[in-house]
Amino acid sequence: MQIFITGYGVISSIGLNSVENFQSLKEMKTGIDNTSDPIFGNYKVGRINYSNEELSSKFNLKTFGSRTAILGMIAAKEAFEGHVLNSDIRTGLISGTSVGGMDLTEKVFAELIENGVVSNAFNHHASGMSSLEIAKELGLENTFINTISTACSSAANAIMQGARLIQNNVLDRVIVGGTDSLTQFTFSGFRSLMIFDEEWCKPFDANRNGLNLGEGAGYIVLESEKSLEISKKEPIAKLTGWNSSSDAYHQTASSPEGYGAVLSMEGALKMAKLAPNQIDYINAHGTSTPNNDLSESVAFKKVFIDNVPVFSSTKSYTGHTLAASGGIEAVFAINSILNGVVYPNLNFTTEIIETKLTPQLKFEEGHEIQNVLSNSFGFGGNNSTIIISSLK
Repeated sequence: MQIFITGYGVISSIGLNSVENFQSLKEMKTGIDNTSDPIFGNYKVGRINYSNEELSSKFNLKTFGSRTAILGMIAAKEAFEGHVLNSDIRTGLISGTSVGGMDLTEKVFAELIENGVVSNAFNHHASGMSSLEIAKELGLENTFINTISTACSSAANAIMQGARLIQNNVLDRVIVGGTDSLTQFTFSGFRSLMIFDEEWCKPFDANRNGLNLGEGAGYIVLESEKSLEISKKEPIAKLTGWNSSSDAYHQTASSPEGYGAVLSMEGALKMAKLAPNQIDYINAHGTSTPNNDLSESVAFKKVFIDNVPVFSSTKSYTGHTLAASGGIEAVFAINSILNGVVYPNLNFTTEIIETKLTPQLKFEEGHEIQNVLSNSFGFGGNNSTIIISSLK
């Protein structure tokens, strides 16, 4: 069964929609910078410089939600624009997130500490609440709604689950992706791991010191052939391969040998019935941490031997958006195919000694991009790979 893609939407620090994001990628314009917010100190983050109220007003949102939900609503609405709800099309939403409504929890907690009371009472801010709020904004309250929370592979796993539900005739159409906002909780957690870079992150560089955090959301719409017959939507690409694996190596680190990443990429290639040399571009996980970039590049060499495709990490633009990254980068992959482009890896100067791989360093047009492989790796050795392909 073929899985078609009929819509996509994104919001990140480099743009409020897919057009703005693509333009920033083209101009090699990062959204990562210093912030005046005392929470983040001197660290650089990829922040969307609008308040929740400004975003809600700008995008005419009807649903109240946390910042995580608001970002998700904006990207999911763009993805679903032009699609019509139809009782004959079983439609669902699967959203990945790691922090959920933590930004609201932090606000309420601060009020409680300062005043002894809170202005708004909440039962909980569970991750699933953001998915329910996004679904309500789209008019999907009475459909299948699910939440994936597998750290930084969440959105990729949401995409995979949506595809499996279509394959198994459970749903006909699914909005899939992920959303995460910057919170003090996230910042403090990553700081405790000592994997931040106080300067701009340098993915796949020998002198990389760590990641820059970011926030955002990215969603795509998957449809079956049955759904297309009813909706009359024109597909723009296909989801042809996906796979996940666990290397069970460490709570937060990938295995230095890249075992899990190799299994994930090889499994996705097998599902897509593609040889390694048929991948035209890799959107790498590329967090800029010492462990991940070595492990991932070792895995590239094991899977692709001496013919590693053009690859880059677009986290040097957006920052690491955690659970949202796989959704955002799926949108970037689609635009790579539709526009025949490959994206540069910003801030690179020196090859990693062990692998001697150089990522793409310029924005280039005029390529024939048939197949894009996108990696998303999460804590606990959770490795996920998807392959998006041209309709040609």
